[in-house]
Amino acid sequence: MTPNTHATVPSCGLEYEADIARALAALRSGQVVVYPTETWYGMGVDALSIEALDRLFALKAREADKPVGLIVHDQDSAFALAREVTPRARLLAERFWPGALTLVLPARSGLPRALIGPGGGVAVRVSSHPLARALAAAFRKPITATSANPASLPPARDITEAKAYFGAHLSVFVDGGRLSAQSSSTLVRADEQGFTILRPGAISAQEITLALSQRAL
Repeated sequence: MTPNTHATVPSCGLEYEADIARALAALRSGQVVVYPTETWYGMGVDALSIEALDRLFALKAREADKPVGLIVHDQDSAFALAREVTPRARLLAERFWPGALTLVLPARSGLPRALIGPGGGVAVRVSSHPLARALAAAFRKPITATSANPASLPPARDITEAKAYFGAHLSVFVDGGRLSAQSSSTLVRADEQGFTILRPGAISAQEITLALSQRAL
């Protein structure tokens, strides 16, 4: 895997501008949208809106005490959600973002409770999918990235599957084609003692270990 250190938002193409505009309008009005990520299709809402989060949890029939991960468009936006960022977390962000690594960072004060895990962390990543990043960049706030499926059912890999789950309740689906990912993003907490994988995924423990070993901390 090559480093993902570029900071520019990739173009999503003129053919997607109308889809992004519709999704942006829906997010701003507190609605739920479905959009592609580098892993599965995700369900996005304004992550700072308690009402929008409640709507999302109701649609997914997801436990209210199970926090959702977030997508932002760059490192600065991710780190702005944290109370502090350790050197290990910064190094992993530099190495694997944009990409399928979700970092659990100590949550800053004022975030909705639904975003904060039992250890006080908020889970965030910079997506490598151009549509996900374009949407997050246009919205200028974090959006939720929970997979597009009711709780306990498989994540949607294409719009047909997502509409089978939610077509009766949602009107905005951003179609990025069939997704070929084999796993979710890797969920990692990195602190002064080392790192802990909270959910195995696309990036292996060996890759994380190698990335950390190549730089003095």
